[in-house]
Amino acid sequence: MKKMSLALNAVILSSSLVLASAPTMAAWPSAVDGQTMPSLAPMLEKATPAVVSIAVKGTHEVKQSVPNIFKFFGNPGQNPNQAQQRPFRGLGSGVIIDAKEGYVVTNNHVVDNADEIIITLKDGRQIEAKKIGSDADSDIALLQIDADNINEIKISDSDELRVGDFAVAIGSPFGLGQTVTSGIVSALGRSGLDIENYEDFIQTDAAINSGNSGGALVNLRGELIGINTAILGPNGGNIGIGFAIPSNMMHNLAKQIIEFGEVHRGVLGVSGRSVNSEIAKAMELETNQGGFIEQVMPDSAADDAGIKPGDVIIEVNGKKVKTFNELRGKIGSIGAGKKVKLTVIRNGDEEKFTVTLKQSQVSNIAAAGIHRMFEGAKLENSANNKGVSISEVADNSPAQMVGLHSGDLITAINKTRINNIADLRSYLKDRKGVFALNIIRDNYSQYLMIR
Repeated sequence: MKKMSLALNAVILSSSLVLASAPTMAAWPSAVDGQTMPSLAPMLEKATPAVVSIAVKGTHEVKQSVPNIFKFFGNPGQNPNQAQQRPFRGLGSGVIIDAKEGYVVTNNHVVDNADEIIITLKDGRQIEAKKIGSDADSDIALLQIDADNINEIKISDSDELRVGDFAVAIGSPFGLGQTVTSGIVSALGRSGLDIENYEDFIQTDAAINSGNSGGALVNLRGELIGINTAILGPNGGNIGIGFAIPSNMMHNLAKQIIEFGEVHRGVLGVSGRSVNSEIAKAMELETNQGGFIEQVMPDSAADDAGIKPGDVIIEVNGKKVKTFNELRGKIGSIGAGKKVKLTVIRNGDEEKFTVTLKQSQVSNIAAAGIHRMFEGAKLENSANNKGVSISEVADNSPAQMVGLHSGDLITAINKTRINNIADLRSYLKDRKGVFALNIIRDNYSQYLMIR
């Protein structure tokens, strides 16, 4: 039976889990035996220096499996529900998108829970990377390295892709070092695969294998069109069905992480489904594509703009959307506060709406990249933007050791007001010393002193 594998594509070394306009042709080389032979080499000479290998070390929680007989006798001295911290190593790939600032994009599953991230450049240099932020819902993470003489890749407009365009995958499968495979764009706007929460994948038959996650999918100009993320195949093997996050989606999310340290995901405030033949017939539509709106939330961005139940959204910023999941994916990669132009079919007529997206209240991130005292905690922006709540604290983690509890609400540090995760990250950046955390616990305000 076929199954989906994230192409961790980081290879987990400590376990068997595998997470995994028409283009211009590359320049032609000199003649061989009197005949001109095509080659991708000139293009790859430009693109491959921007693709890196990533090696990670870290720990993750593993639930203990206690035999039933021990559970029956009470298993004295042990908690059968207590998770153990197990070390792991992993391999993946990444792409340099900004040489000046040293920004490298990869998949979240490549670096999730990593305590150490080492990047190997094509020239062999090894550099420790810092995790700037990530978005588990779309499987994007942004790293930063301090290095001179590095190359960045040019980012293409993935909305201009067409099925049949040539595609080249670059990454480091199975830890072999940089490897290149080629194919075509097999499909666009793939969703409903249950890989990530927000899906709008490019499908390609360019071979993607374990270790390729976070690597580059490029066009024949050597421009980035996607971030290789997952494969569909038995036991994680390649059968010519791979998936990449479109470059536009990645770029929008990376810019938000750079600005805020996290993704400020925009939301319309609607629920719905993809248009199918039954909906088209019932609503007397001339199209079987688009996002059919079933419900509009009161006071949402869509409500404010005049979107109504029964509307069919067929374009976002002039780009067609075929399914509701594709609509959700495109909107989800656009930041809160941004204006989007929607083309809507209402009562058989096309209408245009400008919508100012509101921010999703769901923001839950692992906090290791903010400050060591928060390692092992998960943070959320409070619903009223008046603090940062701790939704989870792992056993025996630094966060637990300093006295943080699940349910705590951080409102200030050293008398500086903290309204959200971005404030927390900004205040703690490069700071050392003693921190006085003003927290609310069980409805009581108190201070927690942390060195």
